[in-house]
Amino acid sequence: MKLTVSIEIALPRERVAQLLADPAHLPNWLRGLVLHEPLNGMHGQVGTESRVVLQMGQQRMEGTEIITRREPADLHGIPRDSVVHFERELVAKGMWNAARERLTEAGPETTLWESENEYRFSALPMRLVAPLMRGAFRKQLHQHMQDFKAFAEQGTDVREAKG
Repeated sequence: MKLTVSIEIALPRERVAQLLADPAHLPNWLRGLVLHEPLNGMHGQVGTESRVVLQMGQQRMEGTEIITRREPADLHGIPRDSVVHFERELVAKGMWNAARERLTEAGPETTLWESENEYRFSALPMRLVAPLMRGAFRKQLHQHMQDFKAFAEQGTDVREAKG
């Protein structure tokens, strides 16, 4: 199953890239994050493997994330016409997910964030049900992006949000 979701953020692309890449900010906008710790390598660098734990209601998901692409490596002085790429793979029990994030300039002070996600499931029941849950997956991706936008633009922290 593949999904693409996008959102515009009222900040320059370089600033958005820096905020997304900084592990200190993950708890501010990644709803349900319990733990994100590198097992080897440095957070956000290509090849780094991290343990990730998310809690969504009664469901807890634990997996391993591997950073597969980060371009440019230096997020300062990014050329105007270049696209920023963040890509990772997440493997959890019965599931594989690849996320391909692209940041482009939508305007001088506006960034377009496009997130292309691919999901594969190993268990037959989930493989059968996943296409029916496409809307729920899209909604969750969009919620994460909206949470990041609120954090980046207004400093809103999901841990302080009601509901």
